[in-house]
Amino acid sequence: MTRRNTLSPLQARLMLIAGFLCLWEVLGRLGSDLFVSPLSKVMSSGSSIFMDQAVLMALGTTAWELAIAFVVSMVVGLSLGLLVAASGFTYQTFYPLVLLIYAIPQITVLPLFVLYFGSGPASKIAFGISHGLFPIAIAVVSGVQGINPVLLASARSMGASRWLTFRRIILPWLVPSLFTGMRLSVTACLLGVLLGELYVSAGGIGHFTRQFTETFQPHKLFALISALALMAMAINEGMRKVERRMGRWRDGEPSRSKH
Repeated sequence: MTRRNTLSPLQARLMLIAGFLCLWEVLGRLGSDLFVSPLSKVMSSGSSIFMDQAVLMALGTTAWELAIAFVVSMVVGLSLGLLVAASGFTYQTFYPLVLLIYAIPQITVLPLFVLYFGSGPASKIAFGISHGLFPIAIAVVSGVQGINPVLLASARSMGASRWLTFRRIILPWLVPSLFTGMRLSVTACLLGVLLGELYVSAGGIGHFTRQFTETFQPHKLFALISALALMAMAINEGMRKVERRMGRWRDGEPSRSKH
């Protein structure tokens, strides 16, 4: 007789998060306050720094830079992935080049972005795009390569146009791979934007991250990092829900339509 699990996945996740937060509080009180601040001190500091108008403006700056970088990454990455996967020739020719460029450590070319785009928001957005477009492109290529060739052959034999084939076969098949790439891309875009702000900016969250580090204020630094982590998790959770809604057909669920 097997014992039935009484915990739901949500309850297990909440217990894991609660355990991590308790461990954070205990280790923060046992260790040096210069390195690990207790959770209670981080929360009290967070309420004060997020009432600072400069910090709120920095959050807004980082948010719109991230939004632009992610949208451009999604458009360019999707287009690049479809172009590379368009045929066997383009795949064998360009895919190794995409992987080669993606393997270059992006931080080493940050001075070039500053040289070309200046020290303003344009360089942070461009650097975020350089981080975010490749995960989407690679995911799209992998998704297209995984399409059942029988479906494409059947569409061609029935006289389907390229647009109809893309809309009815390729795009629905790409949903899981595309959203996986998008979730990786938004995190990579955030990393690129923050790195740009960290090294060459007098504004944005990256600037305050450097400032709190240089002035030995770990409680404020942890509060800022926690806010960024919550923002990234909220974006990823939103994408996951959209992915589940768009991918219902794979589970045999009828899609809801409004008439």
